This record gives sequence, C-alpha cells and structure tokens, in this order.
Amino acid sequence: MSKTSMAQPNAEQSLSTLTLNQWFSYQGTTFLPLNGTPNRQRGLFSIAFAGDFNSEKIQLIAAFLAKHNQGVTALCQYQPDLELAPAMCFYSQDANQAINPLVLQALSKTLECQLVQVNTPPNLYEPGLLVMDMDSTAITIECIDEIARLANVYDDVASVTALAMAGKLDFSESLNQRVAKLEGIEKSLIEELKYSLPLMPGIKALCQILKQHNWYLAIASGGFVPFAERVQELISLDEVHANILEFKNNKLTGKVLGTIVDAQQKAVVLESLQQKLGLIKTQTVAIGDGANDLVMMAKAGLGVAVHGKAKVVEQAQAAICQGSLLQLLYMLAIPLDKEPAL
Repeated sequence: MSKTSMAQPNAEQSLSTLTLNQWFSYQGTTFLPLNGTPNRQRGLFSIAFAGDFNSEKIQLIAAFLAKHNQGVTALCQYQPDLELAPAMCFYSQDANQAINPLVLQALSKTLECQLVQVNTPPNLYEPGLLVMDMDSTAITIECIDEIARLANVYDDVASVTALAMAGKLDFSESLNQRVAKLEGIEKSLIEELKYSLPLMPGIKALCQILKQHNWYLAIASGGFVPFAERVQELISLDEVHANILEFKNNKLTGKVLGTIVDAQQKAVVLESLQQKLGLIKTQTVAIGDGANDLVMMAKAGLGVAVHGKAKVVEQAQAAICQGSLLQLLYMLAIPLDKEPAL
C-alpha cells in the first residue's frame, strides 16, 4: 500500500496525490489510501469548502479538531459538482458532539474558507426531502418589506421584520402588525413584484440536481402565497406552504387569512411531508435564515442556516454563511457509497 507524507520537502505535491473521491486514513502527517469509505452512521464529518486548501491548512484544521477531541481518522478531497471547487472532508470516527457553529465560523474567517460539521449526513443519491424558507433563502429579498416600500412604509415594516427574524419578536404577532400597514395596496402591484423576484444564487441549480435524484422539494414560508407560487414555478418545487393575504376590491385589506405559517407550522410541514414520503429522518433537510426556521431545522435530519442571523447560525447544525446555495451539495454528496472501511 502506497504511503503519502505531508512532511516531505514539497508539501503541495503530497496534497496533489489526494485523488478526488478517494478516502485516506490520516496518521499525523501521513496519508494511507483506504479501500472503502467511513461509516455514514458513525462519527462526525467536518467539511471545509469555498477556499484554497494546502497542506498547511489541512494540518491546521486537523489540529483544531483534535484540540476539540475530534481527532481526524480519515480525509477525502471531493467535488460534488463541476460548478463547485473541491472541498475537504475530515472524518472523526469517535466524535459525535459538533463544535459550536460560531466557533467554526471564526476559524473559517482565519483560514478564508467555510467549515461545517454533520453527523449521519444525508445521501444525495437516495430519495430525500428539502424544505426551505423563501424570503432571504430561496430569494434574496423579504417580500413583505418590498410591499411596504410600495406603500411608503418600508422603514416601519423592515425594522419589525429584522427584529422578528432575529427572534426578538413573536412572529405571528409581528406579521399581523406588518400586514396591517399594507392596507390599500393594489393587487396589480403585488403581481408586478411577483414577477420580479430575485432568486438566491445557486438555488435553481441545487433544485435541478436534487430533482434528478428524486428529492421532494417544498417551501414552508412565513411569507405569502403569490410569491411562493411564483418561486415554485421558477425552481420546479413540488409544493408550497405560505400565508394568505386577504384582498377586497383588488386591494389588500391588511389582514392574513387562515392559519399563520409560523415556526411551529413550518415544523409541522416538514414532519408531515417526511411521513407522507416514508422517509427516514436523516434524509430530510431544512434550510432557512431566520429564527422562525429554527424549529423546522431542528426537526430535520440536517438543518442548515443560509446567510443566517447570528442566533440562527449558532443553533443550526450547519451554516452556509456566504456564496451559492449549490454549496449545500457539499453536505449531501460526501463520497460514502462504498462499503464502510472505518
């Protein structure tokens, strides 16, 4: 069996020997190719992505993990899609307690990359479920704030939205307060806004790939049905759940109809879809940016904060803090398809 050392004179040459999708056991400064892969059901997977990785960075990450009682037993360089740069996955066989995401984020800034941890990662190549928030997740804007801009009450509404998303206000109460300020807005203006929604970078490509692998895709949003249905059209979602605005004489009344899609209701959507599809929990993923996504994310096998507020990043299992949502594939497509070797 060949042996590769990171301590040889040309350290970069040793990194180049890490064939994509090949797992290597990690022994200090030495790599040994493995015949199989780590066990998906055991240990902790630390994924470093969105950066340039050299031997020094690998050693720094491994040392950091060891300091937190997560000694690295194997690693793999992989590239889940040609649109993404290669990432490094570090496997800690005997670890199961993840490091606080804010601590990982601090290290990420130092190393100029992103770093997340997952245990029992979902398998892209088996049927799964992705439930996503809409505003500031599937799209780059908060629709209620943009409606408020049309009503010349943007500052009033946006400030309340920010507090609600940070978890500092009750969501349902704040939603009713904000919608009340929108009374009188013409339905035609809502339609105009609906057809100019800016998608979050990477979300369409992500959904296309997930659909190719028989994943079920849904929105659970505290936003509004017209916009959710438009996003459904744009990225081929299977279903959407959002709030219903009341109109009279083609104008907003300032009221929301029916059950408000709040944090608890989002979790209900995820659990009911999981049951409907007959999926195990580890094949369910939830993504969002606000505090009202945390309950849903906790119910999923993998909950990922995307461009999230500090509270959300801290409480989520993993976080994508910058860049394309296609990067979610780093967590779904870890090369673990062979017989477990560890």
